[in-house]
Amino acid sequence: MLDLEPIGWIRTDFPTKFGIPRQSGLVGELSGTVVFAPQFRDPQALKGLDGFSHLWLIWEFSENKRDNWSPTVRPPRLGGNKRVGVFATRSPFRPNPIGLSCVRLKEIRRTEDLGTVLIVSGADLMDCTPILDIKPYLPLTDCHTDAVGGFASDVERYSLEVVFPEKLMGVLPEDKQEALIKLLSQDPRPHYHNDPERVYGFGFSGFEVKFRVSDGKVFVVGLIKQGE
Repeated sequence: MLDLEPIGWIRTDFPTKFGIPRQSGLVGELSGTVVFAPQFRDPQALKGLDGFSHLWLIWEFSENKRDNWSPTVRPPRLGGNKRVGVFATRSPFRPNPIGLSCVRLKEIRRTEDLGTVLIVSGADLMDCTPILDIKPYLPLTDCHTDAVGGFASDVERYSLEVVFPEKLMGVLPEDKQEALIKLLSQDPRPHYHNDPERVYGFGFSGFEVKFRVSDGKVFVVGLIKQGE
């Protein structure tokens, strides 16, 4: 058995899985902080990292551990009814619960209590997700302009208009507003949900975001400070 030890965790605005972008980089306005475990806080381990603009985060689907696995899964973007091979998807339900995300490195920051942390953007991870490894993104080998996206290409440009009442918008910190609007425009619901009256909710940056979807638009109906 392969024994993996997390090198740290990422702190993000998402306390639960629902609402998180389906892929990294889709919402570049989202910010996260990689905090290293005490035994991995040697700053020498980050020497030279400041020369890279993007990183690969290798992480654990810590909320999706299972004792068995299925060779096929039902991607939400295909309506949740069509089955495809697990290795043709990025589904969290895998033989080994390992995720891969490409993020932008915004800052390497030294702190008094947590040592050196990494400020990144575009992450698609839940708060406190274990990070197993970090590798630099190499444009020469990691970017393939002739790549084909399979069935995912058919839905990658999906976007909805977001109707956000001004009185609610003012409740949210200004630096979080654009990220939330872009996040909602991608329709966080499972695609087999079509009830225009159903109200959905997810946690984001200390708030409970309430919304419904009707006629190709996302209507924000509530923004409640969590704990109130």
